[in-house]
Amino acid sequence: MSETQARTGRGEPGRRGRGRGGRPGSGPVDELPTTEGLAGWLTGRLPDQWFEEAPTVTVDRDEIVIVGRVAEPEVPADSDPAAHAAAEAGRASRFREETRDERMAIAREAEHRFGRSVAWGVEVGSTSQLFTHLAVPVMTRLRQPERRVLDTLVDSGVARSRADALAWCVKLVASHTDEWLEDLRSAMEAVEQVRQQVPR
Repeated sequence: MSETQARTGRGEPGRRGRGRGGRPGSGPVDELPTTEGLAGWLTGRLPDQWFEEAPTVTVDRDEIVIVGRVAEPEVPADSDPAAHAAAEAGRASRFREETRDERMAIAREAEHRFGRSVAWGVEVGSTSQLFTHLAVPVMTRLRQPERRVLDTLVDSGVARSRADALAWCVKLVASHTDEWLEDLRSAMEAVEQVRQQVPR
């Protein structure tokens, strides 16, 4: 059983309906719980000895991903790159196993408080490893020109399926538009702050 399965069981506690993501006419849904205060809560909740610095926390509508940097293992200076990589992978694996129970407990609390699943990852030296996390299906309708793009990626061997090709396209766009997407997210946050200040 994976960490995510052990935490959530058959359902995911604390999950809410999507206020803005619901389909028109699909009935009333709750607003997505806010993650305001998440960084502060994690600062107080995470054990001090786990990470060398404050972890990187990434949030979307479905998941909270927490990635922290752990101490590098001591490797002889004359070791080759493969030995360094193996030592870093081993340290990441040790962290995962030694902290599993406590991470799962923290994840349950966070899921109840913030209404999203929690995934974990570590960085060790130049190694980055993300533990079990969500793969969320996204339903969409594509016309023939868009389908032909996906099929070309599949036929050429770039992707294994249309779903894999669509994920590849999203990653490609994100890699070339990071700055624009970050500006867009900042603008959305500003709008949300103004909306919350509306007199009721």
